[in-house]
This record gives sequence, C-alpha cells and structure tokens, in this order.
Amino acid sequence: MTLKEKIIAESQRLGIDKIGFASAEPFDHLENSLREQKERGYTSGFEHPVIEERIYPERTFEGPKTIISIALAYPTKIHEEIPKDEKRGMFARASWGVDYHDILRDRLNQLIAFIQSEAASEAGADEWRFRPQVDTGELVDVSVAQRAGLGFIGRNGLLITEEFGSFVYLGEIVTNIAFEVDEAVPFGCGECTRCIKACPTKALLGDGRMNAQRCLSYQTQTKTLMPEEYRKKMSNVIYGCDICQLVCPYNQGKDFHFHQEMEPQVDTVYPKLKPMLSLSNKEFKAQFGHLSGAWRGKKPLQRNAIIALANLGDRTALPDLYQIAQQDVRPVIRGTAFWAIGRLGNKEPELWIERLTELLEKESDPEALQELTHAVEQLEKKKKRKR
Repeated sequence: MTLKEKIIAESQRLGIDKIGFASAEPFDHLENSLREQKERGYTSGFEHPVIEERIYPERTFEGPKTIISIALAYPTKIHEEIPKDEKRGMFARASWGVDYHDILRDRLNQLIAFIQSEAASEAGADEWRFRPQVDTGELVDVSVAQRAGLGFIGRNGLLITEEFGSFVYLGEIVTNIAFEVDEAVPFGCGECTRCIKACPTKALLGDGRMNAQRCLSYQTQTKTLMPEEYRKKMSNVIYGCDICQLVCPYNQGKDFHFHQEMEPQVDTVYPKLKPMLSLSNKEFKAQFGHLSGAWRGKKPLQRNAIIALANLGDRTALPDLYQIAQQDVRPVIRGTAFWAIGRLGNKEPELWIERLTELLEKESDPEALQELTHAVEQLEKKKKRKR
C-alpha cells in the first residue's frame, strides 16, 4: 500500500466519513470574490481577517505541498420525543452534540499521529510537517474540500457531498508531503434555486456567496440588539439556521448517526425557553457549554430565547420578561424584553402600557429606551383598536 492508501484506510478506522487530497497551490480564483465581499460589507467578521492568508497556504505554512481534507457526517433528526410541556427553542443541526471543532481536531490529530508513526518506513519522513485546522483557521474549508474531491460548493455556499448532502463538518491538514491529489467535484446544482428562494432574509446571492450580515445564523450570534426585521424570521431557532439545507434536494432523507459525540440531547438542543432567561453562568455552562452554539456566551442565547417566546406567543412568559425589564443590568436584554412585552402584552394593553410607562423615566440606555418607547407605542395602537 502507498502512504496515501494507508492514510485512507486509517481514516476509515478513525471514523472519518470522507477524505480527499488537494494540492496546496494558491486559491487565487477566490481573491476577487473575497475582496468584493469585504468591500460590500457582506462579511460576518468571524472570518480570518487577512485575505492573502486565506488564498495562499504558503503565507502560514512553509513549503506546503498537499492539503488533506476530511468530512464527518452529523445527524439531522433527534430520536428522542420532543416534549410538548412548554415552549421550547431549537439549536440548528450543525450545533448539536459536542462542539464539532473539538471532534474534528481530535480526528485530525489522530490522523497526524498515524502518519508520523509511518515515518520509519518512508524516505524523508524526518522532514514531515503538519498543520491541522478547522473553520477558525485561515483557509476556506469548502474550497479545500471541493478541490480534494469531497463534494461541490452549492448555491448556498456549503459543501454538498454525494453521500451525506451538506450535513458534514469539514477540517484539513496542510502538509509538506507531496501526495497524488484527487479530482475536484464539478458544480452540481444545475438550475435549482430552492435554497435561494427559501432563505427568509434573502441572504444568498445565488452563486455560492452570501451577504453574511443578513444570514439568520449570523444574526443569532451577534451580541447587540437584533434588528427588528430579523426577529420574527428566526422563529424559535435560538442558534444558527439550516433552512437552506433542509430544502436542498441533495439533503432529502439524509440522517446519519455515526458519531456518539454528535448525538443531540432533547433538553439541550430543544431547551425550555423560560428557564433560559434566569440561567446563572454555572447553569449555562453545565447545560450548553459543550455545544458549538455556546461559543458566544450566554447573552446572545438569552436574547434569542426572549425573541422566540414572543414569536411563539407565550404570554405565560410576561412576568419573567417584566422582571428582566425592571432588573437586568444588560441593555440588550432589557431592550429585547421591552420589545417582547410590546408583542405579548397586546391582550391587556392598558396593564402593560402602565407598567412600561413607569420604566420610561428609569431607562438610561438610548437603544433600550428606543425599544421601550416603541413597545408602548405598539400597545397604544392595540388599545385604540380594541375600543
């Protein structure tokens, strides 16, 4: 067996679902697109900031020859019954189970250890070097994976594999070992535009790129007040968005449970919303700390839980929201609670106008005050319509 064949065999033993080998030549075809995205303000700010390092592997690794790309398939359906006991939120599927960054790093490191163990039988092995990375690294994972033959980049910008659709996590190893490379996969969407039509915020541009600022996945990860146009559209999904995946023809019927670490727990990925509003930092870490969706901390998820309660029409949350409106020290959380009370209090507008008006003189944050004023105005309109 060649070293490449041994690595492929070992990857299967390690539970890596797909593996491919790409050249480490520059990804210079991405340059114009990446610069345009940045200039137009379409980036999220979570990307690696130096465009040249995203395009040229040699900027961050001396003498790169090959990039080994791997994919792990993740589940799309939960096998536990989701209780109907009270209103619940939902994490998008890509954030179920243990943080995929940790899972991928473990597989990549095990694969590197195996390659190093083969050093005794390979000429020049004392010069071998490796650099693993997941999506927090410099390279554009989907472009590496497409070049390595794992799949093609769909109109939604995600890698679509033949076997698993787009429900895969990606990682790669840059190395100075020269391997025979695999063939890139050609574009396979044809004339299909289902993902573009289904995107509730029109974030997808149609050519595999997106305005990340408009993507609901991005919006659920911000720490500021969420712009009102996105609040209703996020429904009860408190982290991420996978609408463009769910409508994709390549994803129909796909549900793989290959990795125990990825299995979702119902009370974690479909959490009760009201208890989230009063979680301590310790409780938050215990319930959600292992998820990739916890990386931005407690505040964005609590903000999103408030929005979800309003979207679901849960008026039983009004006492909790009013307590937040009175006492929470975080302006973003208070402001979001004002907005939610303005929507949920519409059955008793007089009561909630009175209570919110009392808070007008106490509120000092300009953005929260704007939300509070708007909530009172909305309830005033409702009051007039009831007459």
